[in-house]
Amino acid sequence: MSGSPRESGARFEAAAEAHLVAHGLVPVLRNFNCRLGELDLVMRDRDTLVVVEVRARAPTRFGTALETIGPAKRRRIVSATQVLLSARPELARLPLRFDVVAFEVADGAGQRGGDQVQWLRAAFDAA
Repeated sequence: MSGSPRESGARFEAAAEAHLVAHGLVPVLRNFNCRLGELDLVMRDRDTLVVVEVRARAPTRFGTALETIGPAKRRRIVSATQVLLSARPELARLPLRFDVVAFEVADGAGQRGGDQVQWLRAAFDAA
């Protein structure tokens, strides 16, 4: 993946957002940060609030992009979501879903043409 990690992350987040918008989701916000963590994308799927974790990774023997979201990362995402919902009560009234959009980078250069995108709805829950 070329460029700085921040630049590369921004490219994949934009690609994930475009993919989700093409499938009918509506952006709410991007890169919500708090002391407990960061939310890459927050979107609406009709009446459901969707928190989206975006991952990009070249396939290795250490696992896929989806497999890199372990229990600690899930806890940080859930904690950051709780902070967001307390700050935005109008969003707290909506049903909530946690999705993952993962890019398996074909050539290691982060060129989207050869990348595989996988959207996993309800990848995990807040429990």
